[in-house]
Amino acid sequence: MSHRPSSGLAAVSTALLAMSRHLEVRDVLKTIVASARELLDAEYAALGVPDDHGGFAQFVVDGVSDEQWRAIGPLPRQHGILAAMLRDARTERLADVRKDPRFEGWPSAHPDMSDFLGLPIKDGDETIGALFLANKRCPRVDGGCGFTQEDEELLSILAQHAAIALTNARLYERSRELTITEERSRLAHELHDAVSQKLFSLRLTAQAAAALVDRDPARAKGELQQIAILAAEAADELRAAVVELRPAALDEDGLVNTLRTQIQVLDRAHTARVTFDTCGVRALPAAQEEALLRVAQEALHNALRHSGADLVAVSLARRGQGAVLSVTDDGKGFEPSAVRRAGRHLGLVSMRDRAGGVGGTLTVESAPGKGTTIEMEVPGG
Repeated sequence: MSHRPSSGLAAVSTALLAMSRHLEVRDVLKTIVASARELLDAEYAALGVPDDHGGFAQFVVDGVSDEQWRAIGPLPRQHGILAAMLRDARTERLADVRKDPRFEGWPSAHPDMSDFLGLPIKDGDETIGALFLANKRCPRVDGGCGFTQEDEELLSILAQHAAIALTNARLYERSRELTITEERSRLAHELHDAVSQKLFSLRLTAQAAAALVDRDPARAKGELQQIAILAAEAADELRAAVVELRPAALDEDGLVNTLRTQIQVLDRAHTARVTFDTCGVRALPAAQEEALLRVAQEALHNALRHSGADLVAVSLARRGQGAVLSVTDDGKGFEPSAVRRAGRHLGLVSMRDRAGGVGGTLTVESAPGKGTTIEMEVPGG
């Protein structure tokens, strides 16, 4: 590789850094494909993650328009060159893929391809994907163009790091699934405790009211009013828990709309006023958007359940390439250091973990009688 320009090494470094920045599997796949196509100056690139049924669980392309992709049709099966790469776990470098005897089954709408370079992505002995490029963009002298041995070596380096990035992303997603399961379990316990207590109180109060109807109607009326209050509180608890348990529609609605909808529900469900303000926020990497949403939910939960606030204000604003979330309440506040010493974290540890897990920061400002502000900043993509 000594004759390659120094800018080539810089391009490799840039590609590897780009892969390491993402935590979502889909984001990692897209980055690998785009980096490979740019690094080797190819017209087309694709990466397939095989399933256990002869097809692909995920298939990402770069260089193909949305219209072309729709015209191509269903995801490819594991046949021909792709099957050979996955089965034999070896690199395939061809001057013209169309002349290879294994070339078959490509849809009529598929872009025309000639020179081809593909190799498996391996995690130990397991083949976890197939990465391939087609149509190297270079001057053609008497048809003499195509991927070189040097290109193969570069792609091999990229594939090794791609395997690490993809494995890490999978581990992250599994860890996140476990975290969500734990959160759901916690919320279920909270829902059970809070609503059960209210229902138990309702039952006792109703029994007392029934006993008083004939001998003390005035007291019975007071008990019935208490029943109405307890029923309303139980409904509030249920609504708040359901909002947290409902999966966030980030993919469909985006972070801003998802936050706005949840805050509107909380505003209706609680006596405290809950407001939302946003300015200039752009789409962020999926992991950062989810972390912001979860921190907002945790901070809102704390403010509405524990602070006694009359007003909780949520804001989300653009800051550089990223965004900053702020949740401020006018409640009773607390002394953060005293809370840590007492072992009552109010979710602060999990919020800091979420922020740090996506390269962000979390700050907490509070004092007894002064309310609380929780701010989270993420870097963007």
